[in-house]
Amino acid sequence: MPKDNSIKSILIVGSGPIVIGQACEFDYSGSQAARSLREEGIEVILINSNPATIMTDPMMADKVYLLPLTVESIEKILQENNIDAVLPTMGGQTALNLCKEVDELGIWEQYNCRMIGVDVAAINTAEDRELFRQLMVKIGIGTSPSRVANSILEGKEFAQEIGFPLVIRSSFTLGGSGGGFVHNKSELDEALKVGLEASPIHEVLVEKAVLGWKEFELELLRDKNDNVVIICTVENLDPMGVHTGDSITVAPAMTLSDTAFQDMRNKAILMMRSLGNFAGGCNVQFALNPETEELIAVEINPRVSRSSALASKATGYPIAKIAAKLAIGYSLDELKNQITQTTSAYFEPALDYVIVKIPRWNFDKFKGANDTLGLQMKSVGEVMAIGRSFNEAIQKACQSLENEAVGLGYYGKSLMKGADVVEYIKTPKWDRIFRIKDALMQGVTVKTIAQATGIDRWFLYQIQKLCTIETEIGKHTIDSLPEDLLKLAKRNGFGDEQISRILHGNCTDEDVYAKRKSLGITRVYKMVDTCAAEFEANTPYFYSTFEG
Repeated sequence: MPKDNSIKSILIVGSGPIVIGQACEFDYSGSQAARSLREEGIEVILINSNPATIMTDPMMADKVYLLPLTVESIEKILQENNIDAVLPTMGGQTALNLCKEVDELGIWEQYNCRMIGVDVAAINTAEDRELFRQLMVKIGIGTSPSRVANSILEGKEFAQEIGFPLVIRSSFTLGGSGGGFVHNKSELDEALKVGLEASPIHEVLVEKAVLGWKEFELELLRDKNDNVVIICTVENLDPMGVHTGDSITVAPAMTLSDTAFQDMRNKAILMMRSLGNFAGGCNVQFALNPETEELIAVEINPRVSRSSALASKATGYPIAKIAAKLAIGYSLDELKNQITQTTSAYFEPALDYVIVKIPRWNFDKFKGANDTLGLQMKSVGEVMAIGRSFNEAIQKACQSLENEAVGLGYYGKSLMKGADVVEYIKTPKWDRIFRIKDALMQGVTVKTIAQATGIDRWFLYQIQKLCTIETEIGKHTIDSLPEDLLKLAKRNGFGDEQISRILHGNCTDEDVYAKRKSLGITRVYKMVDTCAAEFEANTPYFYSTFEG
């Protein structure tokens, strides 16, 4: 069945100001959605209070309102325009909360404007922690033991039942705002006070902490016929305890067994289908016990998310663009794959490369800020790199951070020594990945680091491989550096400057460049095409690598 032709005009709600914990990824989604809907001949009206966005450019929508994201602003727009539908899923939690408030006041109904892409019941179920827990129990998916509290006294009672360590999660917030860990009684009152004040409905979930479990995110799309595709499975390098926006993430998932992967897929699809009768995008988060592969649901977001932007870039599949078309009535099989132009959008991308995302923090600009990473997101942006292997991608990402790192290392900077570095990496901080490398360079075992950090050994063995290559390079001058070793280094993401700093003797990055050029070691460009080269791609983009 084609699109709903009764929809002539749509209101897109933005995510408001760029703040830490929210960043500007929703601008990417809102802009994509506006263009997608205008392609269909639909008039697009857009509201956002932030002028420093692409979506508020006059070229992006038919009308742009630079107004505060309030009920009064929405009513003003509805009075001035004949709007058939509102799309709230492109503006993060800010837009969902606002559209829910407008609905509760009966304003959408008053102006004959319907919500598309999500429904209010789904918003409530996903964001109200108790309703979410009840849904998971109903459909047979495990969750961590938890209780909802609306006061400090209630929270303290539940904490005594559940025991420490605990997680406090605020309802209806974004970026983990108001959330935190409680390790003992002395921290409980303050954590509950902060969480309750952050929640617009004065509600928190008091939950047993599954610290050290592995964390995964899946990006899904569903159409009105209940067809579901999983666009991307993302693995957090950091275990549970670090907000996913502050964690180094890797796609596709690297350390799952096939049985755990299939179980996760099935449960994610079941969760989305159980959430309500709507068509659009969805993000599901799971925690996995690394010892038993027990899987529990952490949360579900019935909207495009920060991770959707990453997944779109990682796979080449334009999630927000397709989600907008699904919201106006198309089914997945009616839409073209935007990359191949021949197959349909009803497919799941296949990756023949590895994506690594590393967040970027600015703690140096905020003197006195607590630089320990936790449930509340603190990053101000992120970098994403593509490589043929995890090693190549993580080194390329580190080179992009603009924090004086040269690949995975700070050459010429003082290293932490021995027991100090092992103690340091127990606490998640912005530079933990670099300190893990310091520890491995000094001979600390993978087992010791895994126990200290909770990071899966597979990732640590990959970083240990980088340390081995670096040690070998350090035995040579530019003249004695073997061709095979130089090839191996380049395929593992070592930059020319990085190699020049590791080599003995006076050597510059230009010297390394000249040597590898003379040996014919040059970069090639490979395609991001969503389908691992199975079909011809018409609108591809590329990444560089030193594979043949």
